[in-house]
Amino acid sequence: MRYFLGIDNGGTMTKAAVFDEKGREIAVDSRPTPVKRPCDGQSERDMELLWKITAECIRSAIEKSGVPPESIVSVGLSGHGKGLYLWGKNGRPVRPAISSTDRRAEDIVARWEKDGTAKAAAELTLQKVIACQPVALLRWLKENEPQSLEKIRWIFSCKDYIRFRLTSVAMSEFTDLSGTSLMNLGTMKPDMRLNEIFGIREISDCIPPLCSSCDNAGSVTEEAALLTGLRPGTVVSGGMFDIDACAVAMGVFDPEKLCTVTGTWSINEYPSSVAVPAESGTSNSIFCVPDKYLVEESSPTSAGNLEWFLENFMKSEGGKSGSELYEAVDGAVDGISPEESQVIFLPFLYGANAGCGDAVFAGVTERTKKKHLLRAIYEGVAFSHRWHIERLLRFRERPQAIRMAGGAVNSPVWVQMFADVLSIPIETVTVKQLGALGVSMAAAVAAGVYPDLETAAENMIPTVSTVTPSPERAKAYEIKYRRYLSLIKRMEGF
Repeated sequence: MRYFLGIDNGGTMTKAAVFDEKGREIAVDSRPTPVKRPCDGQSERDMELLWKITAECIRSAIEKSGVPPESIVSVGLSGHGKGLYLWGKNGRPVRPAISSTDRRAEDIVARWEKDGTAKAAAELTLQKVIACQPVALLRWLKENEPQSLEKIRWIFSCKDYIRFRLTSVAMSEFTDLSGTSLMNLGTMKPDMRLNEIFGIREISDCIPPLCSSCDNAGSVTEEAALLTGLRPGTVVSGGMFDIDACAVAMGVFDPEKLCTVTGTWSINEYPSSVAVPAESGTSNSIFCVPDKYLVEESSPTSAGNLEWFLENFMKSEGGKSGSELYEAVDGAVDGISPEESQVIFLPFLYGANAGCGDAVFAGVTERTKKKHLLRAIYEGVAFSHRWHIERLLRFRERPQAIRMAGGAVNSPVWVQMFADVLSIPIETVTVKQLGALGVSMAAAVAAGVYPDLETAAENMIPTVSTVTPSPERAKAYEIKYRRYLSLIKRMEGF
Protein backbone atom coordinates (compact mmCIF):
# COMPACT_ATOMS: atom_id res chain seq x y z
CA MET A 1 0.00 0.00 0.00
CA ARG A 2 1.25 3.46 -0.90
CA TYR A 3 0.59 6.48 1.31
CA PHE A 4 0.55 10.26 0.90
CA LEU A 5 1.15 13.09 3.33
CA GLY A 6 -1.00 16.22 3.13
CA ILE A 7 0.05 19.45 4.86
CA ASP A 8 -2.47 22.24 5.46
CA ASN A 9 -1.26 25.56 6.88
CA GLY A 10 -4.47 27.44 7.64
CA GLY A 11 -5.17 30.80 9.21
CA THR A 12 -4.95 29.52 12.80
CA MET A 13 -3.91 25.86 12.66
CA THR A 14 -1.21 23.76 11.01
CA LYS A 15 -2.17 20.19 10.15
CA ALA A 16 -0.46 17.15 8.66
CA ALA A 17 -2.34 13.99 7.73
CA VAL A 18 -1.42 10.62 6.25
CA PHE A 19 -3.82 9.08 3.70
CA ASP A 20 -3.80 5.80 1.79
CA GLU A 21 -4.65 5.23 -1.89
CA LYS A 22 -8.38 5.08 -1.07
CA GLY A 23 -8.38 8.44 0.70
CA ARG A 24 -8.67 6.89 4.15
CA GLU A 25 -7.21 9.07 6.87
CA ILE A 26 -4.61 7.01 8.74
CA ALA A 27 -3.42 9.66 11.18
CA VAL A 28 -3.45 13.42 11.67
CA ASP A 29 -1.64 15.92 13.85
CA SER A 30 -2.66 19.55 14.28
CA ARG A 31 -1.17 22.43 16.22
CA PRO A 32 -2.11 26.07 16.67
CA THR A 33 0.01 28.57 14.79
CA PRO A 34 0.63 31.63 16.97
CA VAL A 35 -0.38 34.96 15.45
CA LYS A 36 1.05 38.23 16.76
CA ARG A 37 -0.91 41.46 16.49
CA PRO A 38 1.58 44.36 16.74
CA CYS A 39 -1.33 46.81 16.59
CA ASP A 40 -4.96 46.96 15.48
CA GLY A 41 -5.44 45.59 11.97
CA GLN A 42 -2.04 43.89 11.83
CA SER A 43 -1.53 40.13 11.93
CA GLU A 44 1.91 38.49 11.73
CA ARG A 45 3.65 35.12 12.12
CA ASP A 46 7.17 34.07 12.98
CA MET A 47 8.32 32.22 9.82
CA GLU A 48 10.93 30.08 11.59
CA LEU A 49 8.38 29.07 14.22
CA LEU A 50 5.85 28.21 11.50
CA TRP A 51 8.38 25.89 9.84
CA LYS A 52 9.26 24.31 13.22
CA ILE A 53 5.56 23.67 14.02
CA THR A 54 4.96 22.24 10.53
CA ALA A 55 7.94 19.88 10.85
CA GLU A 56 6.70 18.73 14.27
CA CYS A 57 3.21 18.10 12.84
CA ILE A 58 4.65 16.00 10.02
CA ARG A 59 6.82 13.92 12.35
CA SER A 60 3.95 13.36 14.80
CA ALA A 61 1.47 12.38 12.06
CA ILE A 62 3.93 9.83 10.65
CA GLU A 63 4.61 8.39 14.11
CA LYS A 64 0.89 8.15 14.90
CA SER A 65 0.19 6.43 11.58
CA GLY A 66 2.71 3.65 12.09
CA VAL A 67 3.44 3.89 8.35
CA PRO A 68 7.14 3.43 7.46
CA PRO A 69 8.48 6.70 5.97
CA GLU A 70 9.57 4.84 2.83
CA SER A 71 5.90 3.94 2.18
CA ILE A 72 4.96 7.64 2.01
CA VAL A 73 5.61 8.17 -1.69
CA SER A 74 4.77 11.87 -2.00
CA VAL A 75 3.82 15.03 -0.13
CA GLY A 76 1.18 17.65 -0.97
CA LEU A 77 0.79 21.13 0.50
CA SER A 78 -1.94 23.71 0.87
CA GLY A 79 -2.09 26.95 2.80
CA HIS A 80 -4.07 30.10 3.30
CA GLY A 81 -3.99 32.47 0.35
CA LYS A 82 -2.95 36.10 0.27
CA GLY A 83 -0.59 37.38 2.99
CA LEU A 84 3.15 37.74 2.48
CA TYR A 85 6.06 35.41 3.26
CA LEU A 86 9.40 37.00 2.37
CA TRP A 87 12.72 35.14 2.10
CA GLY A 88 15.84 37.28 2.21
CA LYS A 89 19.01 37.47 0.18
CA ASN A 90 20.87 36.40 3.33
CA GLY A 91 19.08 33.02 3.43
CA ARG A 92 16.74 33.98 6.27
CA PRO A 93 13.21 35.43 6.57
CA VAL A 94 13.18 39.15 5.82
CA ARG A 95 10.67 39.90 8.59
CA PRO A 96 7.67 38.22 10.23
CA ALA A 97 5.16 36.89 7.71
CA ILE A 98 1.95 38.87 7.23
CA SER A 99 -1.16 36.70 7.39
CA SER A 100 -4.39 36.81 5.40
CA THR A 101 -6.38 38.66 8.08
CA ASP A 102 -4.03 41.67 8.04
CA ARG A 103 -5.63 45.05 7.26
CA ARG A 104 -2.68 47.44 7.43
CA ALA A 105 -2.89 48.27 3.72
CA GLU A 106 -6.59 49.25 3.67
CA ASP A 107 -5.78 52.94 3.14
CA ILE A 108 -3.53 52.06 0.19
CA VAL A 109 -6.28 50.01 -1.44
CA ALA A 110 -8.80 52.85 -0.86
CA ARG A 111 -6.34 55.22 -2.55
CA TRP A 112 -5.94 52.85 -5.51
CA GLU A 113 -9.71 52.56 -5.90
CA LYS A 114 -10.03 56.33 -5.92
CA ASP A 115 -7.17 57.13 -8.32
CA GLY A 116 -7.93 54.39 -10.89
CA THR A 117 -5.01 52.10 -10.04
CA ALA A 118 -7.30 49.24 -8.98
CA LYS A 119 -9.38 49.51 -12.17
CA ALA A 120 -6.28 49.52 -14.40
CA ALA A 121 -4.89 46.44 -12.63
CA ALA A 122 -8.20 44.55 -12.82
CA GLU A 123 -8.06 44.60 -16.62
CA LEU A 124 -5.08 42.24 -16.30
CA THR A 125 -5.76 40.41 -13.03
CA LEU A 126 -9.56 39.95 -13.40
CA GLN A 127 -9.91 40.46 -9.66
CA LYS A 128 -10.44 43.13 -7.04
CA VAL A 129 -7.43 44.31 -5.04
CA ILE A 130 -7.79 43.66 -1.31
CA ALA A 131 -5.65 44.81 1.60
CA CYS A 132 -4.12 41.41 2.41
CA GLN A 133 -2.88 40.70 -1.12
CA PRO A 134 0.90 40.78 -1.65
CA VAL A 135 0.70 43.82 -3.97
CA ALA A 136 -0.91 45.98 -1.28
CA LEU A 137 1.37 44.66 1.46
CA LEU A 138 4.48 45.17 -0.66
CA ARG A 139 3.43 48.75 -1.36
CA TRP A 140 2.86 49.23 2.38
CA LEU A 141 6.40 47.98 3.03
CA LYS A 142 7.76 50.34 0.39
CA GLU A 143 6.09 53.27 2.13
CA ASN A 144 6.71 52.20 5.73
CA GLU A 145 9.59 49.66 5.79
CA PRO A 146 11.70 50.33 2.69
CA GLN A 147 14.62 48.48 4.26
CA SER A 148 12.57 45.25 4.18
CA LEU A 149 11.82 45.64 0.48
CA GLU A 150 15.53 45.90 -0.30
CA LYS A 151 16.29 42.56 1.40
CA ILE A 152 13.83 40.37 -0.55
CA ARG A 153 15.10 37.42 -2.60
CA TRP A 154 11.83 35.46 -2.90
CA ILE A 155 8.17 36.33 -2.44
CA PHE A 156 6.25 33.26 -1.27
CA SER A 157 2.71 32.29 -0.41
CA CYS A 158 2.34 30.33 2.83
CA LYS A 159 2.44 26.84 1.33
CA ASP A 160 5.16 27.74 -1.20
CA TYR A 161 7.33 28.83 1.73
CA ILE A 162 6.84 25.47 3.47
CA ARG A 163 7.64 23.62 0.23
CA PHE A 164 10.83 25.69 -0.03
CA ARG A 165 11.84 24.60 3.48
CA LEU A 166 11.15 20.96 2.60
CA THR A 167 13.00 20.96 -0.73
CA SER A 168 15.28 24.05 -0.87
CA VAL A 169 13.73 24.69 -4.31
CA ALA A 170 12.06 28.11 -4.71
CA MET A 171 8.84 27.79 -6.72
CA SER A 172 5.56 29.67 -7.09
CA GLU A 173 2.41 27.72 -7.94
CA PHE A 174 -0.38 28.78 -10.31
CA THR A 175 -3.43 28.66 -8.03
CA ASP A 176 -1.84 30.71 -5.26
CA LEU A 177 -0.05 33.22 -7.48
CA SER A 178 -3.17 33.80 -9.57
CA GLY A 179 -4.98 35.18 -6.51
CA THR A 180 -2.32 37.74 -5.59
CA SER A 181 -2.86 40.46 -8.25
CA LEU A 182 0.73 39.73 -9.35
CA MET A 183 -0.40 37.57 -12.30
CA ASN A 184 -1.95 38.46 -15.64
CA LEU A 185 -4.82 35.94 -15.88
CA GLY A 186 -4.94 36.34 -19.66
CA THR A 187 -1.34 35.20 -20.18
CA MET A 188 -1.22 33.20 -16.90
CA LYS A 189 2.18 34.72 -16.13
CA PRO A 190 3.54 37.42 -13.84
CA ASP A 191 3.30 40.74 -15.64
CA MET A 192 5.78 43.63 -15.30
CA ARG A 193 2.95 46.04 -16.11
CA LEU A 194 1.29 45.16 -12.80
CA ASN A 195 4.45 46.01 -10.87
CA GLU A 196 4.45 49.38 -12.67
CA ILE A 197 0.75 49.98 -11.98
CA PHE A 198 1.15 49.25 -8.26
CA GLY A 199 4.45 51.10 -7.97
CA ILE A 200 6.48 48.08 -6.82
CA ARG A 201 8.99 47.65 -9.63
CA GLU A 202 11.60 46.66 -7.05
CA ILE A 203 10.16 43.15 -6.70
CA SER A 204 10.17 42.21 -10.40
CA ASP A 205 12.87 39.52 -9.98
CA CYS A 206 11.54 38.17 -6.69
CA ILE A 207 8.74 35.88 -7.90
CA PRO A 208 10.04 32.28 -8.14
CA PRO A 209 9.50 30.10 -11.25
CA LEU A 210 5.98 28.69 -11.68
CA CYS A 211 4.78 25.11 -11.24
CA SER A 212 1.37 23.42 -11.35
CA SER A 213 -0.48 21.71 -8.52
CA CYS A 214 0.33 18.16 -9.58
CA ASP A 215 3.91 18.78 -10.73
CA ASN A 216 6.90 17.17 -9.07
CA ALA A 217 8.25 20.40 -7.53
CA GLY A 218 11.28 19.00 -5.70
CA SER A 219 12.15 16.36 -3.14
CA VAL A 220 12.68 16.29 0.62
CA THR A 221 16.22 17.30 1.57
CA GLU A 222 18.42 15.49 4.09
CA GLU A 223 18.04 18.41 6.50
CA ALA A 224 14.23 18.48 6.21
CA ALA A 225 14.10 14.68 6.56
CA LEU A 226 15.90 14.87 9.92
CA LEU A 227 13.32 17.37 11.20
CA THR A 228 10.16 15.78 9.78
CA GLY A 229 10.81 12.04 9.74
CA LEU A 230 10.13 11.87 5.99
CA ARG A 231 12.46 9.85 3.79
CA PRO A 232 15.05 11.98 1.97
CA GLY A 233 14.16 12.20 -1.73
CA THR A 234 10.38 11.89 -1.18
CA VAL A 235 8.51 13.65 -4.01
CA VAL A 236 6.90 16.99 -3.08
CA SER A 237 4.11 18.17 -5.39
CA GLY A 238 3.34 21.77 -6.34
CA GLY A 239 0.28 21.78 -4.08
CA MET A 240 -2.49 24.37 -4.19
CA PHE A 241 -4.29 27.26 -2.56
CA ASP A 242 -6.39 25.83 0.30
CA ILE A 243 -9.68 26.84 -1.35
CA ASP A 244 -8.74 24.74 -4.39
CA ALA A 245 -7.74 21.84 -2.12
CA CYS A 246 -11.13 21.86 -0.41
CA ALA A 247 -12.98 21.99 -3.75
CA VAL A 248 -10.93 19.04 -5.04
CA ALA A 249 -11.54 17.01 -1.87
CA MET A 250 -15.29 17.65 -2.25
CA GLY A 251 -15.26 16.52 -5.88
CA VAL A 252 -16.10 19.97 -7.24
CA PHE A 253 -14.64 19.94 -10.75
CA ASP A 254 -17.45 21.08 -13.06
CA PRO A 255 -19.30 24.43 -13.37
CA GLU A 256 -22.64 22.96 -12.22
CA LYS A 257 -21.32 22.58 -8.67
CA LEU A 258 -20.70 25.26 -6.06
CA CYS A 259 -18.95 24.98 -2.71
CA THR A 260 -18.46 27.06 0.40
CA VAL A 261 -15.60 26.90 2.91
CA THR A 262 -16.08 28.14 6.47
CA GLY A 263 -12.71 28.96 8.01
CA THR A 264 -11.04 32.19 8.96
CA TRP A 265 -12.32 33.31 5.55
CA SER A 266 -15.75 32.96 4.00
CA ILE A 267 -14.90 31.24 0.71
CA ASN A 268 -17.62 30.67 -1.90
CA GLU A 269 -16.63 29.38 -5.32
CA TYR A 270 -17.22 27.32 -8.43
CA PRO A 271 -15.08 26.19 -11.40
CA SER A 272 -15.80 27.84 -14.74
CA SER A 273 -14.47 27.63 -18.28
CA VAL A 274 -14.81 31.42 -18.59
CA ALA A 275 -13.84 34.25 -16.29
CA VAL A 276 -16.47 36.61 -14.91
CA PRO A 277 -16.13 40.33 -15.78
CA ALA A 278 -13.39 42.14 -13.87
CA GLU A 279 -15.68 45.07 -13.10
CA SER A 280 -18.15 42.79 -11.26
CA GLY A 281 -16.00 42.80 -8.11
CA THR A 282 -16.04 38.98 -8.08
CA SER A 283 -12.58 37.42 -8.28
CA ASN A 284 -11.18 34.98 -10.79
CA SER A 285 -8.16 32.79 -10.17
CA ILE A 286 -6.63 29.78 -11.91
CA PHE A 287 -8.15 26.46 -10.83
CA CYS A 288 -5.94 23.43 -10.25
CA VAL A 289 -7.67 21.61 -13.13
CA PRO A 290 -6.44 22.57 -16.63
CA ASP A 291 -8.44 25.16 -18.60
CA LYS A 292 -10.62 26.18 -15.67
CA TYR A 293 -10.95 29.36 -13.66
CA LEU A 294 -12.09 29.37 -10.07
CA VAL A 295 -14.75 32.07 -9.65
CA GLU A 296 -14.67 33.23 -6.05
CA GLU A 297 -16.45 35.48 -3.59
CA SER A 298 -14.61 35.75 -0.29
CA SER A 299 -13.92 37.85 2.80
CA PRO A 300 -12.47 37.23 6.29
CA THR A 301 -15.98 37.03 7.78
CA SER A 302 -16.52 33.37 8.61
CA ALA A 303 -15.97 30.92 11.48
CA GLY A 304 -12.96 32.86 12.78
CA ASN A 305 -15.51 35.15 14.47
CA LEU A 306 -16.66 32.25 16.67
CA GLU A 307 -13.06 31.38 17.56
CA TRP A 308 -12.54 34.98 18.70
CA PHE A 309 -15.64 34.83 20.93
CA LEU A 310 -14.69 31.48 22.47
CA GLU A 311 -11.10 32.58 23.10
CA ASN A 312 -12.07 35.85 24.76
CA PHE A 313 -15.32 35.03 26.55
CA MET A 314 -15.61 31.25 26.98
CA LYS A 315 -12.05 29.97 27.41
CA SER A 316 -12.79 28.59 30.87
CA GLU A 317 -16.51 27.94 30.43
CA GLY A 318 -17.29 25.42 33.17
CA GLY A 319 -13.93 23.75 32.64
CA LYS A 320 -14.90 22.75 29.10
CA SER A 321 -12.45 22.82 26.21
CA GLY A 322 -11.98 21.31 22.75
CA SER A 323 -14.84 19.24 21.37
CA GLU A 324 -16.70 19.37 24.69
CA LEU A 325 -16.86 23.18 24.48
CA TYR A 326 -18.04 23.13 20.85
CA GLU A 327 -20.76 20.61 21.73
CA ALA A 328 -21.92 22.89 24.55
CA VAL A 329 -22.02 25.86 22.16
CA ASP A 330 -23.97 23.83 19.62
CA GLY A 331 -26.46 22.84 22.31
CA ALA A 332 -26.89 26.44 23.44
CA VAL A 333 -27.52 27.67 19.88
CA ASP A 334 -29.89 24.78 19.11
CA GLY A 335 -31.85 25.53 22.28
CA ILE A 336 -33.14 28.81 20.83
CA SER A 337 -35.34 29.10 17.76
CA PRO A 338 -34.54 31.74 15.10
CA GLU A 339 -37.58 33.73 16.20
CA GLU A 340 -36.58 33.75 19.88
CA SER A 341 -33.42 35.81 19.43
CA GLN A 342 -33.49 39.20 17.76
CA VAL A 343 -29.76 39.86 18.15
CA ILE A 344 -28.02 40.50 14.81
CA PHE A 345 -24.23 40.13 14.42
CA LEU A 346 -22.11 41.57 11.62
CA PRO A 347 -19.10 39.17 11.42
CA PHE A 348 -16.59 41.83 10.41
CA LEU A 349 -13.89 41.39 13.07
CA TYR A 350 -11.15 40.83 10.50
CA GLY A 351 -12.61 42.76 7.57
CA ALA A 352 -15.95 43.35 5.89
CA ASN A 353 -17.59 42.29 2.65
CA ALA A 354 -20.22 45.04 2.51
CA GLY A 355 -20.92 48.39 4.09
CA CYS A 356 -19.40 49.13 7.47
CA GLY A 357 -16.00 47.79 8.47
CA ASP A 358 -16.60 46.83 12.10
CA ALA A 359 -18.09 43.84 13.88
CA VAL A 360 -21.41 44.75 15.51
CA PHE A 361 -23.91 43.15 17.88
CA ALA A 362 -27.29 44.86 17.50
CA GLY A 363 -30.59 44.22 19.27
CA VAL A 364 -29.01 43.46 22.64
CA THR A 365 -31.36 44.03 25.61
CA GLU A 366 -31.32 43.34 29.36
CA ARG A 367 -32.69 39.86 28.59
CA THR A 368 -29.83 38.95 26.24
CA LYS A 369 -27.74 35.97 27.38
CA LYS A 370 -24.52 34.48 26.07
CA LYS A 371 -26.52 31.88 24.12
CA HIS A 372 -28.23 34.68 22.16
CA LEU A 373 -24.85 36.15 21.19
CA LEU A 374 -23.62 32.71 20.11
CA ARG A 375 -26.69 32.18 17.93
CA ALA A 376 -26.19 35.63 16.43
CA ILE A 377 -22.60 34.71 15.51
CA TYR A 378 -23.74 31.46 13.85
CA GLU A 379 -26.41 33.35 11.92
CA GLY A 380 -24.18 36.30 11.02
CA VAL A 381 -21.56 34.00 9.50
CA ALA A 382 -24.24 32.13 7.51
CA PHE A 383 -25.69 35.46 6.32
CA SER A 384 -22.24 36.62 5.20
CA HIS A 385 -21.83 33.46 3.11
CA ARG A 386 -25.30 33.97 1.63
CA TRP A 387 -24.36 37.53 0.60
CA HIS A 388 -21.38 36.15 -1.33
CA ILE A 389 -23.31 33.24 -2.85
CA GLU A 390 -26.04 35.55 -4.13
CA ARG A 391 -23.34 37.56 -5.90
CA LEU A 392 -22.02 34.36 -7.53
CA LEU A 393 -25.51 33.49 -8.74
CA ARG A 394 -25.43 36.58 -10.96
CA PHE A 395 -23.25 34.56 -13.33
CA ARG A 396 -24.69 31.04 -13.14
CA GLU A 397 -27.73 28.91 -12.43
CA ARG A 398 -28.79 28.14 -8.86
CA PRO A 399 -27.14 24.82 -7.87
CA GLN A 400 -29.15 21.80 -6.78
CA ALA A 401 -26.94 21.58 -3.68
CA ILE A 402 -23.92 23.33 -2.18
CA ARG A 403 -20.94 21.40 -0.89
CA MET A 404 -19.59 22.72 2.38
CA ALA A 405 -16.26 22.40 4.19
CA GLY A 406 -14.36 24.09 6.99
CA GLY A 407 -14.83 24.38 10.73
CA ALA A 408 -18.61 24.82 10.61
CA VAL A 409 -19.17 21.33 9.15
CA ASN A 410 -18.20 19.89 12.55
CA SER A 411 -21.40 21.45 13.91
CA PRO A 412 -24.64 19.73 12.77
CA VAL A 413 -26.54 22.77 14.05
CA TRP A 414 -24.51 25.16 11.90
CA VAL A 415 -24.79 22.97 8.78
CA GLN A 416 -28.58 22.86 9.16
CA MET A 417 -28.60 26.63 9.63
CA PHE A 418 -26.66 27.11 6.38
CA ALA A 419 -29.21 24.94 4.54
CA ASP A 420 -32.08 26.96 6.04
CA VAL A 421 -30.48 30.38 5.43
CA LEU A 422 -29.64 29.53 1.82
CA SER A 423 -32.79 27.44 1.14
CA ILE A 424 -30.49 25.02 -0.68
CA PRO A 425 -29.48 21.49 0.43
CA ILE A 426 -26.00 21.30 1.93
CA GLU A 427 -23.68 18.38 1.13
CA THR A 428 -20.77 17.56 3.42
CA VAL A 429 -17.98 15.07 2.79
CA THR A 430 -17.33 12.65 5.64
CA VAL A 431 -13.70 13.60 6.17
CA LYS A 432 -12.42 16.22 8.59
CA GLN A 433 -9.14 17.17 6.92
CA LEU A 434 -10.42 18.24 3.50
CA GLY A 435 -7.49 20.52 2.67
CA ALA A 436 -4.95 17.83 3.50
CA LEU A 437 -6.95 15.24 1.51
CA GLY A 438 -7.15 17.53 -1.53
CA VAL A 439 -3.39 18.04 -1.68
CA SER A 440 -2.79 14.35 -0.97
CA MET A 441 -4.74 13.69 -4.16
CA ALA A 442 -2.39 16.08 -6.00
CA ALA A 443 0.56 14.26 -4.39
CA ALA A 444 -0.83 10.96 -5.69
CA VAL A 445 -0.93 12.41 -9.22
CA ALA A 446 2.60 13.83 -8.88
CA ALA A 447 3.82 10.37 -7.84
CA GLY A 448 2.12 8.72 -10.83
CA VAL A 449 -0.35 6.71 -8.74
CA TYR A 450 -3.31 8.35 -10.54
CA PRO A 451 -3.24 10.05 -13.98
CA ASP A 452 -5.21 13.18 -12.93
CA LEU A 453 -7.16 14.73 -10.09
CA GLU A 454 -10.53 13.52 -11.36
CA THR A 455 -9.35 9.91 -11.26
CA ALA A 456 -7.83 10.47 -7.83
CA ALA A 457 -11.19 11.84 -6.67
CA GLU A 458 -13.03 8.76 -7.92
CA ASN A 459 -10.78 6.61 -5.76
CA MET A 460 -10.12 8.80 -2.73
CA ILE A 461 -13.26 10.83 -1.89
CA PRO A 462 -15.48 9.23 0.79
CA THR A 463 -19.25 9.42 1.22
CA VAL A 464 -21.22 12.65 0.81
CA SER A 465 -24.02 13.42 3.31
CA THR A 466 -26.92 15.80 2.55
CA VAL A 467 -28.85 18.14 4.86
CA THR A 468 -32.10 19.58 3.48
CA PRO A 469 -33.52 23.00 4.42
CA SER A 470 -36.61 23.45 6.60
CA PRO A 471 -39.18 25.67 4.81
CA GLU A 472 -40.43 27.07 8.15
CA ARG A 473 -36.98 28.05 9.41
CA ALA A 474 -36.06 29.35 5.95
CA LYS A 475 -38.92 31.88 6.23
CA ALA A 476 -37.72 33.03 9.64
CA TYR A 477 -34.15 33.43 8.39
CA GLU A 478 -35.35 35.36 5.35
CA ILE A 479 -36.77 38.02 7.67
CA LYS A 480 -33.60 38.08 9.77
CA TYR A 481 -31.38 38.26 6.67
CA ARG A 482 -33.25 41.38 5.53
CA ARG A 483 -32.64 42.89 8.99
CA TYR A 484 -28.95 41.93 8.68
CA LEU A 485 -28.69 43.76 5.33
CA SER A 486 -30.56 46.74 6.77
CA LEU A 487 -28.13 46.94 9.68
CA ILE A 488 -25.16 46.94 7.31
CA LYS A 489 -26.72 49.79 5.37
CA ARG A 490 -27.44 51.78 8.55
CA MET A 491 -23.85 51.31 9.76
CA GLU A 492 -22.25 52.63 6.58
CA GLY A 493 -19.87 55.45 7.37
CA PHE A 494 -20.04 54.89 11.13
